[in-house]
Amino acid sequence: MSVASSLQLCRLMRPDDANIVGNVHGGIILKMIEEAGGIVSTRHCNTQSGDRCLAALVRVEKTEFLCPMFIGEVAHVSAEITYTSKHSLEVQVNVMAENILTGAKKLSNKAALWYVPCSLQNVDKITKVPPIKYASEDQEEEGRRRYEAQKMERLETKAKIEEVVPMPPNPEDPQKEQYTVGFSQSSLIHLLGPSDCTHNYVHGGATMKLMDEVAGIVAARHCNTNVVTASVDAINFHRKIKKGCVVTVTGRLTFVSNKSMEIEVLVDAASLVEAEGGKYRAVSAFFTFISLDKFNKPLPVPPLKIQGEEEQRRFEEGKARYLQNKAKRLADKERQQ
Repeated sequence: MSVASSLQLCRLMRPDDANIVGNVHGGIILKMIEEAGGIVSTRHCNTQSGDRCLAALVRVEKTEFLCPMFIGEVAHVSAEITYTSKHSLEVQVNVMAENILTGAKKLSNKAALWYVPCSLQNVDKITKVPPIKYASEDQEEEGRRRYEAQKMERLETKAKIEEVVPMPPNPEDPQKEQYTVGFSQSSLIHLLGPSDCTHNYVHGGATMKLMDEVAGIVAARHCNTNVVTASVDAINFHRKIKKGCVVTVTGRLTFVSNKSMEIEVLVDAASLVEAEGGKYRAVSAFFTFISLDKFNKPLPVPPLKIQGEEEQRRFEEGKARYLQNKAKRLADKERQQ
C-alpha cells in the first residue's frame, strides 16, 4: 500500500460536536469521512505530472452508523483507495471510536466514496486518475462491478430528483396535524463561505453536515425525543456548488417503521451574485434516524399519517428500500456467523 493511497486522521470529540445528550452529530462524522476521502484522493491524483487537480466528491455509498460516538471519545478515521477507473476513484473509509480512559475501541462507521479529479485550471475538465496496484484480479473485478453499479444508479437518481419541493409549513401552526409529512418538513438556508470551501468550491463534507442537521430536525419534530443518525443511503452530488452560493436544504419524512424514520434530503443551490444561473438541484440523499430514550435504547416511532397520492407513493418506495436494507443486513449477519 503506497503512502498516497491511504490516510489516517484522528480527532477528539468536543461538546460542540454533539447534541444536548452527548451523542456526536452524524453530520460531524460524515464531514470527517469526506475530509479523509478528499485528502487521499487529491493526493493520489497529483502523483502524476500534468495539471494540478482537486478531487471532487460525486457520490457516497450507503453509510452505516454502527454505534453512537460520544463527547470525549477520539475518532480514528482511516481512508484507502480501493479502485480506480480512468476518471474516478473509490475510497473506503472506516471510523473507530476510542474511549481514551479505558483504551477500548469500536467500529463506529463504514463508508465508500467516489471522487473525480477536476483540473484547477479548468474545473469542468476531468483529469485522468493514476491506476493503483491490486492484490488480485478478483479484487480488481469486484471494484469494476461496484464502479459500474454506482455509475448507473447515479444516472438514474439524477433523472428522478428534479422536482420542486414546496416550502415547508410552520410546524407550530395549529392547523397542521402532528405526525404528518407537512408537520415535520424542515428547511435550512445557508450562505456558503470560505470556511466551507477549497479552491472556491464547497467541501462535500460541509454539505453533508447541513443535510444531517436538517434530517435531525425533521426526525426530532416527528418524535419529540432524542434522535440519532442510523444510516445514510447513497448521497449523490449532481452538480458542484461554488463559494458564495446560497443553499436551501430541505428534509421531509418519506417512510416510518416501528423503530426508524427515512428522511429525504434535497439540496438546491443558487449564486447570490450571478442571477442568470438560477437555482439547481445539487445533492440528494435518504437519511435514516432512530429515536432513543435516556439510556440510548431505541424507542418506538409514531406512525406517519399519509396525505395524498404523492406521499403514498414516496412511502411505498421508502418501504421497499427499508425491506431491501433489512434483508441485506440479515444476509450479512448470516455470512458472518
